Amino acid sequence: MNGVSNSYSAPAEPCVAAGILLGGSPAMQEVFRLIERVGPTEAGVLLTGESGSGKELAARSIHERSPRRGGPFIAINCGAIPAGLIEAELFGYEKGSFTGAVRAHAGVFERAQGGTLLLDEITEMPLDMQTRLLRVLETRMFYRVGASAEFLADVRVIAATNRCPLQAVQNGQLREDLLYRLAVFPIQLPPLRRRADDVEVLADHFLAGLNAQSRTHKRLSALARMTLKQHTWPGNVRELKNCIERAFILGDTTLELAPLIHNGAPIRAVDSAGDRDRLSIRVGSRIHDMERSLIEATLDYFQGNKRRAADALGCSLKTLYNKLNGYSHSQECANS
Repeated sequence: MNGVSNSYSAPAEPCVAAGILLGGSPAMQEVFRLIERVGPTEAGVLLTGESGSGKELAARSIHERSPRRGGPFIAINCGAIPAGLIEAELFGYEKGSFTGAVRAHAGVFERAQGGTLLLDEITEMPLDMQTRLLRVLETRMFYRVGASAEFLADVRVIAATNRCPLQAVQNGQLREDLLYRLAVFPIQLPPLRRRADDVEVLADHFLAGLNAQSRTHKRLSALARMTLKQHTWPGNVRELKNCIERAFILGDTTLELAPLIHNGAPIRAVDSAGDRDRLSIRVGSRIHDMERSLIEATLDYFQGNKRRAADALGCSLKTLYNKLNGYSHSQECANS
């Protein structure tokens, strides 16, 4: 099944298939309506919403509704690409254009020709690259690094961010002219806590996929279904999916969720140091120190997994690395 759907369908894979969004809540019905309207056009779309709320699925749904659905859909995370490589990744490069360029490379604009390109975490793109991107969007032409000939950018660009775009402009993270070029048609994805009616549908969807993959018939207990409704799901659909998968692995026939959820966060084993999913902050602490303590505690909580920590903190992976590098530099200065 392709396109946007508000009905439940058991998938063949343990995740929502490309181009499918599920939900009957009023908030999602509005998202479906907007996707239906903008999909067949060539308008630029800016998707906003919390991490894990389904922005890439929405982009895929727009692609599936467009005349470009027969072309490629390519998504890149602007925050996960080092600043020195992002131009080459976007526009490609010629052989010999820089050290290590042993052969020509097609960038994502070239690989997405005739299709759709999702620029996720657009506010993490360096400002100088935002200027170049704006030119490409306006002229629909681009150069490979080290090339003299231009390429046609026959691509529909969709951008996404988990930040407030206007706040990002005020903070100097996003060019205002680029914002208005990208946000011809803005769509905000609602957090799962505003989609209470959809939680059980999504849980059943994920569980059906896992059962189909493993050829099992596991089910959620009555208590688990109650837990689904009581939890606020700060990690949104991504957190729900991961929780169902953990319960599936741990459960035999009937799955329980309560042991995996506590006060809005998954429970880690309690050791002699106490409950490790809590963080105590002294009143009057500096904001910088509180932020550092939270980041370090979250990393410890997720056993050093930086991507999961970044998702939980609601920031990009690049932002997390920058924070950690700053802490390391401060420590080196203090020790010198």
